[in-house]
Amino acid sequence: MASDVEHPLLPLIRKLESLTTLSDEERAAIESLPVKVQALRAQWDIVRDGDASSHCCLILEGWLCRYKIISEGKRQIFSFHIAGDIPDLQSLHIPVMDHNLATLTAATVAFIPHAAMHDLTTRFPSIAAKFWRDTLVDAAIFREWLVCMGRRSAFDHLAHLFCELYFKQEAIGLADDYCCPLPITQVDLADATGLSNVHVNRVLMTMRGMGMITLRSNTLIIKAWDELLQAAEFDASYLHLRKRIAK
Repeated sequence: MASDVEHPLLPLIRKLESLTTLSDEERAAIESLPVKVQALRAQWDIVRDGDASSHCCLILEGWLCRYKIISEGKRQIFSFHIAGDIPDLQSLHIPVMDHNLATLTAATVAFIPHAAMHDLTTRFPSIAAKFWRDTLVDAAIFREWLVCMGRRSAFDHLAHLFCELYFKQEAIGLADDYCCPLPITQVDLADATGLSNVHVNRVLMTMRGMGMITLRSNTLIIKAWDELLQAAEFDASYLHLRKRIAK
């Protein structure tokens, strides 16, 4: 068996283990999945609204998003995705996509055939339950985004998003000491929060001026963690992570 460092499905295993436990048998079954690894450039549509897909897309490196375009050409991002995520897991049971899945950065992904995923979940109902749990957590994140879009101020909304992205990356070993990758643009943040690019820029300048955050070299450095949590009224319970950051 390949080592953890070498195995392409390690990000998926880390993601599932951040939410639940895996037995050795379950881990081996996941590692046996056939995959096609592919490097993609930034701003590349992997699946488009209306497409039918025959595989799931596992992120190994980089950032992806799910989005829709309205008639005026405006983009609404409704989720960010990082290593270990399978953003189109629902395509196993919903044959036609109702949104777009695209890279935000250069990314490496592993395509897993639907047939192999169906076989895995048939042989291991416990793994099917874990994937179901993952989709339920995804739905919980959607609910939090809806609250932020509808009721939080721009400042509080961005603060909440930064807390969420830090927690998610910390859980799979991509963040530590209140420092995490943030390789996305202000335009991406604007399209995810429903704000204008100018408004996002003003909020980020305010956060910097208050000494709460620093953005440098595609990295978010949170300098006032407690203050950011308080501004966001952030409660990480909706992420349902097994491990929490010590405050």
